[in-house]
Amino acid sequence: MDHTLDRHSLAQAAPTSRTDAAVSDAADPEVRAIGLDSPWRWLRMGWRDVMRSPAPSLGLGVLVAAVGMLLTTAAWKATYVAPALLGGFLLVGPFLAIALYGLAQQLEAGQPPDLRASVRGLQAHAGSIAMLGLMLALAYILWERSAAILFAFYYQGQAIKLSQLLSELMAGQYLALGLMFLASGALAAAVVFALTVVSAPLLVDRPVDVVTAAMTSLRCCRRNALPLLVWAAIIAALTLLGFLTAMLGLIFVFPLLAHASWHAYRDMVERGN
Repeated sequence: MDHTLDRHSLAQAAPTSRTDAAVSDAADPEVRAIGLDSPWRWLRMGWRDVMRSPAPSLGLGVLVAAVGMLLTTAAWKATYVAPALLGGFLLVGPFLAIALYGLAQQLEAGQPPDLRASVRGLQAHAGSIAMLGLMLALAYILWERSAAILFAFYYQGQAIKLSQLLSELMAGQYLALGLMFLASGALAAAVVFALTVVSAPLLVDRPVDVVTAAMTSLRCCRRNALPLLVWAAIIAALTLLGFLTAMLGLIFVFPLLAHASWHAYRDMVERGN
């Protein structure tokens, strides 16, 4: 009788053990080392994916560029909005690209690209994705408020136009203001990059919580510091290129970086069981 109970108890415990193993696998994704040339390969693969799904990929690029143009128009009249514009694309970009990660996942599986199906597929991980969005929104608000305080400190509450600020900076005035903006913006971007370099693709791909995703990103940065420094510089340079083309370049830059980021995630994070 006791042996029967023991076998019955073991049979009940087995599924629990398998479940615990699955949760452990999801909770602690393994991180791989990559080469210094990996970022350039991600760009090539990302562009290939854009060409394989031009309508949805470039369509989202058009949407992002249009929003950027509207924000630029606002920033031209209200200069304190300019840092929010610049920081917004870098800080919130990983969240905006989530739909494109779903497209990249479809292409990887040999499926036809379907943006609606990609968005519907996000519902399974909606809670964790929403928490990521909240985290990025808080980072964005903190950066915007910091920028507004810096402007208020240097301009004593005066209302100036973006064109005036740019001309004064080019003339060497308010150099300290420009340096402080660069320093604070770089710090905010570095923190967000370290926490999100693979977070959003991981949340789309696997059932993990946002803390696990962020910690996985940090482990990727720790193990691949130099390649990811190159990747961060590429992201910043291409985003700046998008700004310098009156946002039109973002039509191509945004989907390119999104698809390339999916391949970065695949390169650095082992697949789950």
